[in-house]
Parts: sequence; structure tokens; C-alpha cells
Amino acid sequence: VMGALESRGVLRRMSDMLEMLMKRMDILARLENSTDFHKGDEARFPLDRFQPAAGLMERIQAIAQNVSDIAVKVDQILRNSLLNGKVMEGRRDQCDVPRDPKYPDCAGKVEWMRARWTSDPCYAFFGVDGTECSFLIYLSEVEWFCPALPWRNRTGALPSPPPPPRPQAAFRRDLAHLLELIGTGKESLSFMKKRIRHLAQQWLRAARRLEQKLKDRQRDQKHILIHIGFLTEESGDVFSPRVLKGGPLGEMVQWADILAALFLLGHSLRVTVSLKELQSHLGVPPGRGNCPLTSPLPFDLIYTDYHGLQQMKQHMGLSFKKYRCRVRVIDTFGTEPAYNHEEYATLRGYRTNWGYWNLQPAQFMTMFPHTPDNSFMGFVSEELNKTERQLIKSNKVSSMAVVYGKEASIWKVGGKEKFLAILNKYMEIHGTVYYETQRPPEVPPFVKNHGLLPQQEFQQLLRKAKLFIGFGFPYEGPAPLEAIANGCVFLQARFSPPHSSLNHEFFRGKPTSREVSSQHPYAEDFIGKPHVWTVDYNNSEEFEAAIKTIMRTQVDPYLPYEYTSEGMLERIHAYIQHQDFCATSSPPAPPKAESPAMQSPPSPLALSPNGTHL
Repeated sequence: VMGALESRGVLRRMSDMLEMLMKRMDILARLENSTDFHKGDEARFPLDRFQPAAGLMERIQAIAQNVSDIAVKVDQILRNSLLNGKVMEGRRDQCDVPRDPKYPDCAGKVEWMRARWTSDPCYAFFGVDGTECSFLIYLSEVEWFCPALPWRNRTGALPSPPPPPRPQAAFRRDLAHLLELIGTGKESLSFMKKRIRHLAQQWLRAARRLEQKLKDRQRDQKHILIHIGFLTEESGDVFSPRVLKGGPLGEMVQWADILAALFLLGHSLRVTVSLKELQSHLGVPPGRGNCPLTSPLPFDLIYTDYHGLQQMKQHMGLSFKKYRCRVRVIDTFGTEPAYNHEEYATLRGYRTNWGYWNLQPAQFMTMFPHTPDNSFMGFVSEELNKTERQLIKSNKVSSMAVVYGKEASIWKVGGKEKFLAILNKYMEIHGTVYYETQRPPEVPPFVKNHGLLPQQEFQQLLRKAKLFIGFGFPYEGPAPLEAIANGCVFLQARFSPPHSSLNHEFFRGKPTSREVSSQHPYAEDFIGKPHVWTVDYNNSEEFEAAIKTIMRTQVDPYLPYEYTSEGMLERIHAYIQHQDFCATSSPPAPPKAESPAMQSPPSPLALSPNGTHL
């Protein structure tokens, strides 16, 4: 926007240029009239050939007159604005803090701004300059602690036009664009993309089945930000360097499946794994994160984790409280309400580094269905066709066992020698423990260690093995479900007493007091025998009897529906359609009775009237 001097200068230069152009045209016309150029040549050079020049002169003269008129008017406007500016400056220097009972925090916030407005450059970005009026403008127009100043331009109060109709979500037929959205540069991203490619046909078949089930039901396309906070450099990104060294992959398995499901459902996605990208997508102003966003949040939903949640709170200012109802937190082990509710947790001593968010408990989405307080997100396992299932059953080696875990540290568990000796008496034991040059010394010599295997080779190993045995750690990962889906029996230890944040280091600090009775409670409670055996490893007789029974028992590959691609697509679709944590708490008025012809068919995925689950 030009100031007074620049505006006058531009108009003056335009007027001078037009005057110069007219002089040159006049000189050209006189030169033409002083020659015998037209004599005897009227047949070859008609006069109308030169008539446009006269018309051009008239147009230039008219433009010059218009510019002159504009210059006069601009000069008048600038004089008036200078007079008004003096009045405004007087107002700016004489702002009083309003005493309005509707804004009880206004005076305190102005006091805070007087002392601290230079603590964050974002205040200057929004026009704060140390004057009382700039404080009040900021606190009434950027934040909402003070009433609007009466002399301010109130164009923002005008009713905004109705939003354009939303585009409809349509099931996608290809995953190539998703792989581009995920990006490159980290081993963890490469792992997720490999998984998506490997399961692509399974996902696409599931999407077609769900599309038929929904029967062209209208679905608004959501704008969704996926921010994987634990992969950002600011959070340490401890996972990416360990992907190729047998580190935990459960979180990346789940994130890859979430990305595939959201994309196939037809929603518009943005994927970030850096703080800088997050700030750009959110519209974070320059500074230290104390100010609100520069514009309304452009996303209907944000899927993130605890690291991402912390980053958003640090950089969104008051906007975090305004928009946190749109956040969905991917939370492996779950968050109990007692830890989530800040006041309750503080009063009752539920101290944790991961709590106090004051979200709706269902905004936390878990890997397994631990509790009805949180939402169950899950993941998917590879599905087998009928031919593959028959082939697995015929190729099973009843005396072959595979140990759960790729890190050498799990072999350090105390007391393993006794139950491993019993297992070795009946079965050939295989391991997939990572090593670089030398065999890990923690792995006994009678164990055939394959090293870290690619996922496809690991699947082939599971398809041959009869038993998949856990040593008590890692907790609640995806591998036992993959083993059961490939026809293995999963054998795990019963914990006595159960492990929890009260007695076990791994769970200490996590926002849950849930007691874990085994390495994989979901497999124990929701699948059970003959696919899952939970025994006391310290009881040699019980352990040996279980091994003998497992070797004699024929089991088919089994995968619960909720861990199929169709099950996960259906679940995420239902959450997006029916979970709204931004709506007011009062229930909507019941609809008026309509004729059957006017009623829409009931959704196959809607909540039943008295239901508590999707």
C-alpha cells in the first residue's frame, strides 16, 4: 500500500509521460503535413490509412484529462486522511482499558501485555507497538479478552457469505499419490511406504467391498492433517535409526495403515514429519508460539501422537484450546480419564508427563481395544486367500518354534534358561535377532538365528512354524496377530502380579493404571485357545504340558475381522462420520416426522439408539 508521497509521485509521472507522448504525436503529424507524401499517391495510399492516428491523439488527450482529475481527487483524499490520521493518533494515544463485565480478564491481560509484549516477536507481527491502543486492538481482534474498540473498522463483524458446498469423498482406486504425499528422507517413511505397497491389493479389495456396503451414501470430503510427531527431529526421532536394526515397528505399522485407510476413503490429506512443515500448514505466526494462528484452521481433523500434540500446544497459542476438539491422538496404550482431566489428576496425584490434556477421552485412539473410554483405532494384518490357507496347513512343521522379538535385549530376561531348555527338548527354535557382524552372545547356541528378516521372509518363516513364543516383551505389538493369521499358535507368559505403571518400569509415566496380565492381553482375552496359550513360565510342568498339547493341536489361520483392511476402513469411516467433539453438548432436537418416501435409509454404521459402541 503506497503512502501519500508515493501516490502523488506515481500520478505525476503518469501525467508527464502522457504529455510527452502527445508532444511526440504532434511533431509526427506536422512532419507528415509538411511533405508531398500524399501528392499523386492517393490511389496507392488511401487517407483512411492515417485516420486512426487522429483518433489515437483524442484518446491520449482523454486519458491525460482523466489522470489529471484523479490526481486532484487523490490529493483531496490524502489531505482528509491526514486530518483523520491526526484524530486517530490522538485516539491511539488515549485508549482507556474498558470495564466490561463480559470481559473480566481484559484489564489483567492489558497489564500482562505492558510487561511482556516484547517477550515474543509474534505480538509485533500482529501490530503491537507498546501503546495502550495496540494492546487493546490485539486483545480484542487477534485474541478475545477485550471488547472491540468503537472507532475501529468493523468490517470483520459483517456476516460472512455462506461456505461453498463441500466436495464429496469418493473411494480411491490407486495408492500411488499417497506414496508421494508421505515423502522421503527417513528410513521410517521408507518402511511405511513398503508396507503400503505390499498390502495395496488387499486394501483396494477392501475399499471396493465397503463402497458396495455403503451404496453410494453421500460423504463430505474432510481436509485432514497427519502429523507424526515422534518422527520429527525436535522429538529426537529415535525410531528411524532403529528401523534397520530390529527396533520397534508397531507404531509405524499403525501409522502406515491409518494413512492408507484415510486416503482410500477419499479424504484430502497433508502429511508432515517436521515441525517446520507443521507450522506452515497450521499458519503459525513468526515468534515463540504465544499468539493464535494467523487464519482459521484449514483442517477438519488432525491425526497426531503425544509428541505432535505437545508441539501443537507450544506453537498454536490460544488457537490450540479453540481447535483441540479436531485432534485425534494415536496412543498405543491408551489414556485413562483420571490422567487426562487436569484438575482431577492434580488433586488426586495422577502425575504423568503425558496427561492433563482435558480432551474427550474418545479422542485418544489405541492400537488394541483396551477400554471403552478411548477409541479403538487398530491396524491390519495380511489376509490369506483360500489357496494360501490350505497351503499353510499342509506345510506346517509341528516341531518348529519362532521367538517373538528382534532385539538381543529380550534374550536377557531372567529365568529363560529353564523354559528354553524344555522347549528345545521338543522343538527346533528359530530367532530373528538383529546383528551386524557377530552372532549376539545373548542368543543360546541351539537357537537358529536368521538375523533381521524382510517382512515377506518373516511371513514365510511364520507360515512354516507351529509355535510363536513370547518372552514377556515387547508388550501388545502387531506380530502375534500376524503369527496367528499365518496359522501359528501364540504362547505367552502369564504375569503374576499383573504389570502396570505402579510396579513396572516400562509403564511408569504412561497415563494409565491398566493392569496387564500377559504380554498380549487382547490375544489372551479376545482370541484365546486354541490359537493363544497363556501359561506360567515359572511352572515347568504347566509349560511342558502346554508345549505337548500345542504340538498335537491342529489350528487354522485366524484373523479377527477388526484387524482386516475392511474392518479398519469401516471403523475409521464410522469415526469420521459420527464422532464430533466440537459440537455442543446439548442433544439435537428430534426430527419432525416425515413420510417414508422423504426419509433417508438408516446408515449401516450408525450408532444404535441405546448403543455405546460403533
